[in-house]
Amino acid sequence: MRMASLRLPDSIPSPVQDSERLNQALQGRGVDEKVIVWILGHRNAIQRKQIKDTYQQLYKESIIHRLQSKLFGVLKTAMILWMNEAPERDAILANMALKRKRKKINQLQVLVEIACASSPDHLMAVRQAYFSLYECSLEEDITSNISTSLQKLVRHDRELVDFNLAKSEATKLHEAIEKKQLDHDDVVWIMTTRNFFQLRATFVCYKQSYEVAIDQAINSSGNGDLGSILRGVILCIVSPEKHFAEVIRASTIGYWTKDEDSLTRVIVTRAEIDMTKIKEEYFKMNNTNLDDVVRRDASGVYKSFLMALIGEKI
Repeated sequence: MRMASLRLPDSIPSPVQDSERLNQALQGRGVDEKVIVWILGHRNAIQRKQIKDTYQQLYKESIIHRLQSKLFGVLKTAMILWMNEAPERDAILANMALKRKRKKINQLQVLVEIACASSPDHLMAVRQAYFSLYECSLEEDITSNISTSLQKLVRHDRELVDFNLAKSEATKLHEAIEKKQLDHDDVVWIMTTRNFFQLRATFVCYKQSYEVAIDQAINSSGNGDLGSILRGVILCIVSPEKHFAEVIRASTIGYWTKDEDSLTRVIVTRAEIDMTKIKEEYFKMNNTNLDDVVRRDASGVYKSFLMALIGEKI
């Protein structure tokens, strides 16, 4: 099954041809945003890397720096994220979330997504990219910027599962949820020290034992920000497409998009991973197509760019 939503043209110009067209579009005061979006919005990660390398060779300048100086607003934010390779992109998103003075749930979600909806290899690459970009480890910035409950989320995963432990910890989680004590030491310990595979086994045991998915049980317990974060952790592990569909829904409540940062983040980071599944989950939740929501809520060339990434027909 094809899970990425990005569509590529049948015939793709060479990196030299793309670089030349992009350079023309970026000349002078009148930037041709439509050309930039048409080219970069229909190139995969390998092709974008080739364009970056070729542009640097031809013009002795980073195309990312050029885009930063010529684009504005949400289109600039989306395009710069798109043009960075995945580890650098996630490192940038993590740093943006950590450095905000007032951290809301939608910012902390970024850390949960990186920690829990990524492979161990990608997570290691993000750590390395973070240190390279900011001369500080991701763990150090997490420790100094967020509460202790989230500090252990970014961790190495090993494929070791103790099924007896999963069953006993499912019981502990159930007791805490029933008592609406999501800040209980047992909950924090389980959620921040167990690896991806152990947690997934625990969540399966929970559903088998109590006939309800643990994310639904937490949602029913109504425990504010901590409940939202824990539910995000769970969904990123057991059903990332559902988590990202919910993030998009929350970002587009009302007639106009309320949270462009979250909408941009999900579409840019998942377009080459599982956006097709996210779109399917979004339709199940809302009985409407994500394409229609983006057409309604976004505007201008930014809308064209998002539509390209979610797979609008070429």
